[in-house]
Amino acid sequence: MPPDNHANVGKLGEKLASDYLKNKGYKIIKRNYRFGHGEIDIIAEKDGILIFVEVKTKKFGDFGDPIYWITRRKQRQIAKIAQAYLYEKEIEHMDCRFDVIVLQWEDGTYKIDHIEDAFWA
Repeated sequence: MPPDNHANVGKLGEKLASDYLKNKGYKIIKRNYRFGHGEIDIIAEKDGILIFVEVKTKKFGDFGDPIYWITRRKQRQIAKIAQAYLYEKEIEHMDCRFDVIVLQWEDGTYKIDHIEDAFWA
């Protein structure tokens, strides 16, 4: 069974997403990068591309498809935090993209959907 409180569900989802990305050849650079009041769940790199990953985890009983939980406002917030990361690390000439990983509890395990280039800044 998945954890029953929101914080534990989120932590489990981020761990599963990180493991999934590593198994796909991604290098995890940072988890839970915070800037101001926001956070990017995972920052990874693959094939010379810096990838900012938002993770959404749905447990049994949650309403709606988690992909729709990432509103345009949330996308702008993630983009702003990504800009702060690039500035802080003095990264100027590197391709970047925004991915979403959605985990849904299904048949006793989490089903993982990875959406590359899910949105643009």
